[in-house]
Amino acid sequence: MLMETAVTRSEFLRSAAALALTAPLAACATTGASTVQDPAPLADALAALDPTVSRAEANRAAALAFRLAAQLARDYQVTDPPLIHNSKVHAGLRDRGLCNHFAEDMLARLRQESFQTLKLHWATSPSTPLRIVHHAPAISSANGTFRDSIILDAWRNSGRLFWAPVSEDTRYNWMSLQEAQPVLRARRDRTAAS
Repeated sequence: MLMETAVTRSEFLRSAAALALTAPLAACATTGASTVQDPAPLADALAALDPTVSRAEANRAAALAFRLAAQLARDYQVTDPPLIHNSKVHAGLRDRGLCNHFAEDMLARLRQESFQTLKLHWATSPSTPLRIVHHAPAISSANGTFRDSIILDAWRNSGRLFWAPVSEDTRYNWMSLQEAQPVLRARRDRTAAS
């Protein structure tokens, strides 16, 4: 007797196509080498942004960022490196889990904290010939600018929070959303014209 499966032929074909297209990229994607996800160093970095940053807010923001990164990865059913998971989202096999989903959901939850001494930012790194466009939340002191902020990237390592000062994260060319919009618009217009 043959067992019926819940996976339809079209779902199987979409899945197979997504995996075939992204399998070569899996070797380039990272899932994070660190086994320790400790919020204390991030809390220290947040507190050091400016003397006006509340240590309690820094601790709360850091702990929440780590919890959110892990929770969103579970909610999005992330089981693969980021580019493989992106392919599953684009193939309709997962609903969420793109970098902008992580950024949206993390920022929405962090905003609920109503920080008084910390300010939240939407960070964007426009695409390059070797990188796709990327989004992540960033956090600065309330008196600071985007350039003074710390990236909170949950997508990069599939739910394991990566954080670094914007200026030290050389993997991406981070810009505030306001700075990135004209760049993204110009690239979109060039693509549409060709």
